[in-house]
Amino acid sequence: MTAPLRQALTDYLTVRRALGFKLARAEALLGQFIDYLDAHQADTVTIEHAVAWATLPADADPWWWALRLSPVRGFATYLHCLDPSTQVPPAGLIPTRHGRATPHLYSDADLAALLAAAGRISRPLPAATYQTLLGLLAVTGMRVGEAIGLDRADLDPDAGLLQVREGKFGKSRLLPLHPSSVTTLAAYLRTRDQLLPQPATPALLISARGSRLRYNRVWETVHRLIHNAGLGSAGPAGGPPRIHDLRHSFAVATVLGWYRDGADVQALLPRLSTYLGHTDPKHTYWYLSAAPELLALAEQRLETHRARRP
Repeated sequence: MTAPLRQALTDYLTVRRALGFKLARAEALLGQFIDYLDAHQADTVTIEHAVAWATLPADADPWWWALRLSPVRGFATYLHCLDPSTQVPPAGLIPTRHGRATPHLYSDADLAALLAAAGRISRPLPAATYQTLLGLLAVTGMRVGEAIGLDRADLDPDAGLLQVREGKFGKSRLLPLHPSSVTTLAAYLRTRDQLLPQPATPALLISARGSRLRYNRVWETVHRLIHNAGLGSAGPAGGPPRIHDLRHSFAVATVLGWYRDGADVQALLPRLSTYLGHTDPKHTYWYLSAAPELLALAEQRLETHRARRP
């Protein structure tokens, strides 16, 4: 019933990608939306169906609903040009909080509990994969999409480097790794080679079927692990933990270490921006603005500087 919609989706993605858009997440979400329409025997996009699908699961945060609805709105706009009966969801249909959510800064204890929860996954390969993924996000500050996009060939264990190919905004970069991280990745590769010697993908991190991890499944699994680890509620200085907060935590921990070592933080911040793949240092500054301990150290350094002035 939805065959014309699937063909229209293929055409839509082709046109958008010709303009330079990647649309990996949009392709996955729109494919799921068409599956929903098919299950409900609908062959036309309506606002009612779009909202009903976007607000799944019912207990998710409204920002997630709005994120799901966004690619549907773009696709519906394209379809409306071909078929006026297509309804386009208006902008702002799902209200969300203004501004960014306050990040949760993971403590060492939080990370230990999260890794332990991943280790309790019943199947050994997913357990090893999610422990490795979470550890990699925590020690590199990578974006989730960058981590699951890594191929095995992107790891150079001898040089201790990871290559992120065409990350956000099409930027590629090299990430130096601590020797302990290289050792951990090598151990994971030995485990996955024993459990699944011939995966169906060149990906570094693989699913139980040997395929590349999918963002939506990773998001769902990690947030279930956060709940299982007892980290589901908001902390005293932040909101409920999210997977993306591992990136915030890495940035804050890095700068805290610089302050404690007496380093020239202002001179080093551009390096952190490059490591994180930010196009503008202002994005890195925002990552650091939600850490009271970091602000206290900055104030302490300022007071020390003032005290030394004649």
